Amino acid sequence: MTRGHLQIVVCAAGPASDVTQLINTATQQSWTTAVAATPSSLDFIDAEAIERLTGHPVRSTYRSSPGTRRSLPTANALIIAPATYNSLNKIAFGIADNYAMTTVAELIGRQVPTVVVPFVNAALATRAPFQRAVANLRDERVRVILGTDDGWEPHPPGSGNSRQRAFPWAAAFEAATRMAGDVPASSTDRG
Repeated sequence: MTRGHLQIVVCAAGPASDVTQLINTATQQSWTTAVAATPSSLDFIDAEAIERLTGHPVRSTYRSSPGTRRSLPTANALIIAPATYNSLNKIAFGIADNYAMTTVAELIGRQVPTVVVPFVNAALATRAPFQRAVANLRDERVRVILGTDDGWEPHPPGSGNSRQRAFPWAAAFEAATRMAGDVPASSTDRG
């Protein structure tokens, strides 16, 4: 039995290459998944591997390939991860200049439970536009996993590669499913 459909949006940052971890976690919890990618993130991901796991083409443009199904199941939750400085600002300020950002804007507008996990360095995270963007998203009931309470902090400039393996894929999934009203079995097994 399917518990829900998770729409995933990946942006151009190192952890994007590990998005299959999120897909596998969701699949193990009986969720279906589909991935939309920003144009720049296509260089970071293995689209064929993702398509094999999800059963859906990775979408990065408005037109689907000939012979592919255009419609996806209705999203029960949305995770944008990793979210870059640029993408997080676009999302918060409603800039929908590519397929992935349009998907995000629409799903947030439909009030689909949304989780964003930024992958930014500390210098970018101190910028006022970024701080306003995080606050604006939180005002729209978007869960932004960032800060000491979340255990996920911006990394020092130049150290992103060392932080990539620690990216909180499982925490993002758990937050999204909780927001969607579905608690994954791994949450209840902790005792």
